[in-house]
Amino acid sequence: MRITTLAEYGVICALHLARRVAEGPITGREIAELERLPSDYVEQILLRLRRAEIVRSTRGARGGYALARAADEISIRDVIEASESTTFDLHCVSHPVGEERCSSAHNCSIRPVWMLLQQKIDDVLEGVKLADLLAEESEVRTRVGLPGAPAVAADARLLPVLQP
Repeated sequence: MRITTLAEYGVICALHLARRVAEGPITGREIAELERLPSDYVEQILLRLRRAEIVRSTRGARGGYALARAADEISIRDVIEASESTTFDLHCVSHPVGEERCSSAHNCSIRPVWMLLQQKIDDVLEGVKLADLLAEESEVRTRVGLPGAPAVAADARLLPVLQP
């Protein structure tokens, strides 16, 4: 699996809106500037998120974008699918090696592995909500079931070995 720029920027934009939910709408240009992202990408992504009803837009002098639902109701999968339309590209479907080899009528022992992987990825992304990402990295690691981050200064591989 490869996270594309659209997917990554989509999550960044949605998370930005989640952080400022009490402040009201913000323009795409402002999000782009604050997050140091290309403005044209941000506008394109926000339009996709609006079509997926993840964000809503308001016109006028104080207009802009805001989350359409609570951050704990929006999964990372929702955001990625809206930004990019897929969370995992089954290469054998999108770029088949050969029609006779990769058609759904052909008996392929590899395809179930890719399908399982897609299901697992989607399950993980569905289980993580925007609200989960509002915490510090160490807390997010705990929430998603990863061990704590190692301390950089204590990493023995970075320190020279001293002999007494």
